[in-house]
Amino acid sequence: MKAPLLALCLLLMSVQWSCAQQKSGGASTKNSPKMEQEIINLSKAKWQWMAEKNADKLEGLFDEKAMFVHMGGSWGKKQELDIIRSGGIHYKQANIEETSVQIIGSTAILLSKIKLLAVVGGNEVTNPFMVTEVYMQQRGKWKLGSLSFTKLLTP
Repeated sequence: MKAPLLALCLLLMSVQWSCAQQKSGGASTKNSPKMEQEIINLSKAKWQWMAEKNADKLEGLFDEKAMFVHMGGSWGKKQELDIIRSGGIHYKQANIEETSVQIIGSTAILLSKIKLLAVVGGNEVTNPFMVTEVYMQQRGKWKLGSLSFTKLLTP
């Protein structure tokens, strides 16, 4: 009697473990080339809108709780849009050298190695950055939740 009961318990545990593995490593976390390209295209559009100072398009892309991390500080959506509108930072051109995307559930993390030509405080500067963009899918649309610039030490 003990052996069949033990076998049944082991069978139930292996089924539960198998189901847990499928949930944690299933299709929801697997990168789809189509979804990756959608994120890359959205990021390219964002850089274009930033270059054009098109704050209206950016406002629709940025989540209300979005955070922006720059060399000079970090702030939220309203301040980022105000800085773009006023020309405090003019993202003139982002030359994208490398890009990768990781999809985790309904979140996409895009890493881009760029050379950014910008006007900051009236001075034109070019800096190499690794930029991290975090997008979340909400009601079928991607929203930017975070944009962080990490200055690279090598040009």
